[in-house]
Amino acid sequence: MLTRKIKLWDINAHITCRLCSGYLIDATTVTECLHTFCRSCLVKYLEENNTCPTCRIVIHQSHPLQYIGHDRTMQDIVYKLVPGLQEAEMRKQREFYHKLGLEVPGDIKGEACSARQHLDPRNGETKADDSAHKATAEEKQEEDDDYHRSDEQVSICLECNSSKLRGLKRKWIRCSAQATVLHLKKFIAKKLNLSSFNELDILCNEEILGKDHTLKFVVVTRWRFKKAPLLLHYRPKMDLL
Repeated sequence: MLTRKIKLWDINAHITCRLCSGYLIDATTVTECLHTFCRSCLVKYLEENNTCPTCRIVIHQSHPLQYIGHDRTMQDIVYKLVPGLQEAEMRKQREFYHKLGLEVPGDIKGEACSARQHLDPRNGETKADDSAHKATAEEKQEEDDDYHRSDEQVSICLECNSSKLRGLKRKWIRCSAQATVLHLKKFIAKKLNLSSFNELDILCNEEILGKDHTLKFVVVTRWRFKKAPLLLHYRPKMDLL
């Protein structure tokens, strides 16, 4: 079977961020036009703009951050195509946490382990570390049954700030940092017996959160210098004109 080798620079334009010109890190896609950028680059850009940096289409007049989402597929592709990129990024994040004297989150440790690959100097192809293939069926089953308990965890307090909804009996919860605002909406809707989770808004610091924001993203961008738990409020959805 014939194989065709493609040089990395031939596809660089498809796996780099237009804002920083570097390879995509924490790839985030605009839902309106599907253009992708580094999350930190895009969030910083949208603090003062409401259009896509590439095509200039209006993402949303007042809340563009609600219309972007993490693109895990694109990020996986970038990590597979660029040798050593994932390991380098995980190393930078570990050094950042160590510099601040903070414990390295569990999800970063896990990604670092999964990124242990080496480059074959003969053909430039990456090969998975042999140790990754030695996991037993029992260990694999334990991973499948983990339910994200080994992830970095976030403590949350869910408060109701509307007289139209009742408060939760148990407003203190702890869950994976990879959970999204959408997961919280579904959780609250189920507890309050609402007909649809789309009837809810969840806010942090009086700002409506986008449904695709992960809790880790919310903590880093809106609760970084505050003590746990992360305080979130929920209320009936308000239609923006």
